Order: sequence, then C-alpha cells, then structure tokens
Amino acid sequence: MTAVREAPPENRYGRSADQRADRKLKIIGSALGVVLLGVVGWIGYDYVAGQGISAEVIKRQVVSDERVDLHLEVRKDKDAKGYCTLRAQHADGRDVARKDFRFDERTDRIDRILTLRTTARATSVELLGCTVDDGASH
Repeated sequence: MTAVREAPPENRYGRSADQRADRKLKIIGSALGVVLLGVVGWIGYDYVAGQGISAEVIKRQVVSDERVDLHLEVRKDKDAKGYCTLRAQHADGRDVARKDFRFDERTDRIDRILTLRTTARATSVELLGCTVDDGASH
C-alpha cells in the first residue's frame, strides 16, 4: 500500500509570506531599474546636447627650449564663448607650460596656431579640456 500525501488546496489559506516578499522585491527592483535607466538617459542626453566647445591638437612643433607652436582646431556652438587649457610637459613628466586660450569668435569652427612659452624643453603637449563661460567643462 502506498501512502498518498495530500497537500492543502492551493490558495485556501491565503498567500504565503514568501510569495508576498517576492512580489514586493520584484516591484521594488523594477522601479529602481526604471529610475536607473532614466538617470543614464538623462546624463547621456546632457553630455551630447551640452557640449559647447570641443578641440583637438592637430599638430605640434617644439621650436626651442622655451617655445612650442601648435595647431589647435576648435569646434563650438556659434554663440559659445570660452577657453581651452593646454599644457606642455618635459620628458621627466613635470609641467613646463600651462595656458588658457580664449575663443570668443562668433563662428562654429576655429583653426588657430598658438604658441606656448615653456620653462624647459617640452616633449609633449596636451589639451586638458575646454570650458564654456557658463562653467560647463568638456
């Protein structure tokens, strides 16, 4: 003879505590996921839409121990005003020049040959970033 074990009828005594906890966790997890996606989307949109000035060092030439010439291409909104920060470094990694160059022209693209005066021979020139006058850095 085999013993037949009968389980209580399903849902006869209401939901178990585990089922309620699982449902709450699913709801909370879904809500947090939606909030996270919203924040990531907002940050991405703000980064792409808010880029007022961007620049690129096209070419650089070390002219002497006290001077570096470089060609900088700047792309910006036509009405944006701001500056880009450049630095030159020596072979040992110390800074030998750092300067901000302003770009207030009412055009969307600027090509400019710039000169950095250095305290020693520079081996590298780096664009640190550009800042729009309203304070947003890119």
